[in-house]
Amino acid sequence: MECNQKVTIRPLATFHPSLWGDQFLVYDDKQEDQVTLKPIIDSLKEEVRKEIMVALDDPTKHTILLKLVNDIQRLGIAYSFEKEIEQALHHIHTMYGDNWNGGSDSLWFRLLRQQGFYVSCDIFNKYKDNNGSFKESLTNNVQDMLELYEATYMRVPGEVVLDDALVFTRNQLQKVTKDPLRWNCTPSLSKHIEEALERPIRKRLPRVDTLQYIPFYEQQESHNEALLGLAKLDFNRLQSLHKKELSELSKWWKAFESSKNFHYVRDRLVESYFWILGVYFEPQYSRSRIFLTKMIKMATILDDTYDNYATYEELESFSEAIQRWSITCIDALPDYMKLTYKILLDCYDEIEEIMATEGKAYQVNYAKESIKELSKYYMIEAKWLNEGYVPTLEEHESVAFITGGYKMLTTSSFISMGEMVTEEAFKWVVSFPPLVKAASIICRIMDDIIGHKEEGQRKHLASTVECYMREYDVNEEYVYDLFKQRVEHAWKDINRELLICKDIPMALKTRVINLARVIETLYKYDDTLKNVGEELKDNIKSCFINAMSV
Repeated sequence: MECNQKVTIRPLATFHPSLWGDQFLVYDDKQEDQVTLKPIIDSLKEEVRKEIMVALDDPTKHTILLKLVNDIQRLGIAYSFEKEIEQALHHIHTMYGDNWNGGSDSLWFRLLRQQGFYVSCDIFNKYKDNNGSFKESLTNNVQDMLELYEATYMRVPGEVVLDDALVFTRNQLQKVTKDPLRWNCTPSLSKHIEEALERPIRKRLPRVDTLQYIPFYEQQESHNEALLGLAKLDFNRLQSLHKKELSELSKWWKAFESSKNFHYVRDRLVESYFWILGVYFEPQYSRSRIFLTKMIKMATILDDTYDNYATYEELESFSEAIQRWSITCIDALPDYMKLTYKILLDCYDEIEEIMATEGKAYQVNYAKESIKELSKYYMIEAKWLNEGYVPTLEEHESVAFITGGYKMLTTSSFISMGEMVTEEAFKWVVSFPPLVKAASIICRIMDDIIGHKEEGQRKHLASTVECYMREYDVNEEYVYDLFKQRVEHAWKDINRELLICKDIPMALKTRVINLARVIETLYKYDDTLKNVGEELKDNIKSCFINAMSV
């Protein structure tokens, strides 16, 4: 036994401890506040609902209607008006088709495409002169340029006019932020533009967008008091629910004494919950959110076990146990793996019991198979590393797009989402359709670009970056630029698939785009799950600690 211990060399990565300690363990229940606020919130909702219907019935107010829908969405309260928004945008699409003749072409285009309605980008050709360049007169209105910039991120492959519009508006808006006074741009609008250039609406997590949009909206002279009041009250109401969920999850995680039993794992429960809040923040998905947070936590443990700690022989036993999925396998595992295996099985058993009472236990079977698949592909990577095998780029990507975890997370995210989820939806997602694959490409490539240099410092499987460099004999900067283009193409693919996947409800497809948005937020400059940075810390404080001032 002593001999074995001497030769066990573990490829250990070091992670900083949790930044939050037990801060979220105790939930301060303020039920009285909730009871007092409910009639106020309901009254404000009714007021907004009436405004939508009044604007819908009057064609002269359809431009106002679009602005109202945009504000509702960006203020984070669209989930309360789903039917009204669908009715409004469907009516506008039916009435105008591609021949929109109101104001704000860009807003019309973006909102309808976001909702899954295909409208042509030809409307933007009129913005070009005879030489094919965008007209200088466009630069006279900063707000219009910003709206056009945001609209370009709804483009699908082949829409050259929008590719050109993005280059044009980005260049112009960068000039505005460098000298806002020259452009008669207020400090509030200038900051708003900077945020858009950093991350457009399409790539922004809805909850984070709400945090940024509420103060901007409040500073607009034309803001709607009912909308603003509702947005703030609703933000705080949801924050209370999210804190309650985070408390429940913190108690669950603390019970496993992570510092002792999972010392080699990233202790990032709060950050994992923020990740899943990015997938869905709405109150009706509370149970789904808790379950999916446990799933991403388990996936993190598996990832760090395969990647950073276990020996190849231990992984063989572990992988076999996961495939067999039976508590009887636990005795064959090393002691430190037994708790991981038990928690894994218990998590799925817990949700399976709940879903069985609703006649939907089958949903959990799909989730189980997806985590088994994830483990199986982790093992392929471990085998390559153990044998010193360098896969071709094609071989690597066929595995890496699964080990990124997004197929597993998408499948698991559908559990308990309500009556819209059918077995056909699960069959669709496990077939790895283009929509899910596009999000997986974004996840894997952004992760690999960020992790490439760090992982080269220890024994680690070659990343997609490394495989491409070797296969095509190019330097890493070339690959980074090329892969960033691939990420942009994947976003176009997402936009296209959202328009053509008519059999899958938009609410389910939205989970996929939200997963891609999380990666854009957490992996743009660093692996912030590994090295929790200032942006993520600020977002967590805003979402879970600091209430919105009403």
